[in-house]
Amino acid sequence: MSMNDRPIIIKKVKKVSGGGHHGGAWKVAYADFVTAMMAFFLLMWLINTTDPEQKKGIAEYFAPASVSQTTSGSGGILGGTSLGDDAGAKGAGSMSAITQLAPEAPPDAPEQAGQNSNLAAASEEELRDEIARREAADFASAAESLRQAMQSMPELAELSKQLIIDQTPEGLRIQLVDQEGRSMFDNNASQPNARAQLLLRAVSRVINRLPNRISITGHTSAAAGSNRASGPNDWTLSAARANASRLVLQAAGVNPDRVYQVAGKAGSDPLYPDDPSLAGNRRIAIVLLREAPVLPTDTSL
Repeated sequence: MSMNDRPIIIKKVKKVSGGGHHGGAWKVAYADFVTAMMAFFLLMWLINTTDPEQKKGIAEYFAPASVSQTTSGSGGILGGTSLGDDAGAKGAGSMSAITQLAPEAPPDAPEQAGQNSNLAAASEEELRDEIARREAADFASAAESLRQAMQSMPELAELSKQLIIDQTPEGLRIQLVDQEGRSMFDNNASQPNARAQLLLRAVSRVINRLPNRISITGHTSAAAGSNRASGPNDWTLSAARANASRLVLQAAGVNPDRVYQVAGKAGSDPLYPDDPSLAGNRRIAIVLLREAPVLPTDTSL
């Protein structure tokens, strides 16, 4: 067969640009879009769930710690500023060759010092007020929890009238008081009876919710028709009842290190001063003490 007689074969190749139907580039773009949307909605949710005080704290956290002027920079967000003198990988090695001179004191330095001291005093006062406000809120929440527990438990509901809860300058005071025919202790006995132990265990659950130290005080009443508020043995008896109450609280889980004071006041501080012989004057007072805020000492003299 000659060269002119050979059949001519034409091969056609179809080129599909961009992968066609089977390409996967759109999946990557869609995944980036979904990720960005998820991050956006998560950011919106976080913004809605934070209060202004938390937002301010977050902004202060991300704010630069110190910014100093410099002649370098390109005019961007941080143009013309640098975060520190020797920061970054190009900072000085083991020894810095830069020597800074102390700036001269401004003419109004004494006035500025007085303003700084006033601001420090104002900050300490605000700190004390904030701690007192939060402590009062914690006390109110603890008192309400105890009242709800007294109402929800049948064995405690009948004893709710023998429990007095109030806030005093010392702290949250919880008093277990006697009633006519329903005493917390047997006559001249220092050990709390079953009724008092039930109340003390309920009080221990509230005490364990707060970190405050506690003070336990025992009180007695005057004998009917007696002009004296306290007999010779009332001091010993009231102190022994307070200490016995402490042991019940510790057995219920109260940390012994939280007990600040155990005292007996006999009949010197009656709940009803007009009638010192009333049964309500016989009581155990448990006080969750207010804690003084720990403030940094001023070392600049």
